[in-house]
Amino acid sequence: MNKKVLIVTRNLPPLIGGMERLNWHIADELSKDHILLLLSHNEAKKLAPKNCLFYGVPLNPLPLFLILAFIHTFFICLFRKPDVLFAGSGLTSPIVVILAKIFRKQSIVYIHGLDIGTNNKIYNICWVPFIRHADQVIANSSPTYQLCIQKNISKEKISIIHPGVSYPPKPKNEKIIQNLREKYNLNNKKILISVGRLTERKGMNEFIDLCLSKVVNVLPDTVLIIIGDTPNQSLNKNLQSKEMILTTAKKNNLMNNIIFTGNIQDDDVLASFYYLADLHVFPVKHIPHDPEGFGMVAIEAAAHGLPTIAFATGGIVEAVQDGKSGYLAKSGDYEQLAHKMLLVLNQQSGWVTGSKDFAKGFAWESFGRQIKENLKND
Repeated sequence: MNKKVLIVTRNLPPLIGGMERLNWHIADELSKDHILLLLSHNEAKKLAPKNCLFYGVPLNPLPLFLILAFIHTFFICLFRKPDVLFAGSGLTSPIVVILAKIFRKQSIVYIHGLDIGTNNKIYNICWVPFIRHADQVIANSSPTYQLCIQKNISKEKISIIHPGVSYPPKPKNEKIIQNLREKYNLNNKKILISVGRLTERKGMNEFIDLCLSKVVNVLPDTVLIIIGDTPNQSLNKNLQSKEMILTTAKKNNLMNNIIFTGNIQDDDVLASFYYLADLHVFPVKHIPHDPEGFGMVAIEAAAHGLPTIAFATGGIVEAVQDGKSGYLAKSGDYEQLAHKMLLVLNQQSGWVTGSKDFAKGFAWESFGRQIKENLKND
């Protein structure tokens, strides 16, 4: 039976990040079989899925977003009468849980690692209790599930649904690939790429300081392409700046081995970087109060046949299949990370089929089916 679903989230494009892509796909998948209402920040309207009724409030400041989102949700419940209220992250869980109780509707909260792993006292006092009182909690990985258990969320109401990936990926565009090779002087180079926000958890500064030089010493023509930037709207203030990373690169005499592209919003260009690279590096640090909930970018790389080298921390252990879609190194062991990188870079082939087979299991269609199953459990 079709239901009327209201999603309330601050995390939607054009904001950039894994949570934003995930929330967009949650909305898109639910809109295929249900009547979808979507409440988010005003800028999200132009990129929202077509089959939805959109409601917008200002993105900033955060307290204003939350207050106006609550008021709008109240009136949507009053006049549109949704059957299900769905929080795209822990941030909007109080809005969804309170109003679902008032209007006697089903409440679902999708939890990312930082939603439940943070040590922020205000968040733990004011937000986590509402997550506990949701009818259903969806965790993005087994490690996130364990964090929910540690925060006394009933295991009976928790399910695990991993984020998805567009599969099959965009086909190769040889013209774009060649243009990128020429633009960045990448011919006859070993190409590493990093895709994501420049935050402390992502560990790019430490990777360059403790690992990249070891690889360059063996393969001098190695180039690291950093795709992403310091996030402007992130609630996580533990950031790493481009200037910090360049200072570290200069100290290690690696200025000629690093290229910054900034954020890339053109999917064809991003896909082309995945295709032309030899290896995706994902050196996420283990920070207990700032965990990596899953690691969607590793699945995206695998969908393009590109292996990932990463530390075995947080949800990354489920986003990289060791030996099939890449290698996992012991968390914090940069010597082992460099060794595994060189193993892959010195191999001529062998990763494409395994990586794609692994990624295929995370297709958005499969993700959508699992999300829709949760709507039936009311």
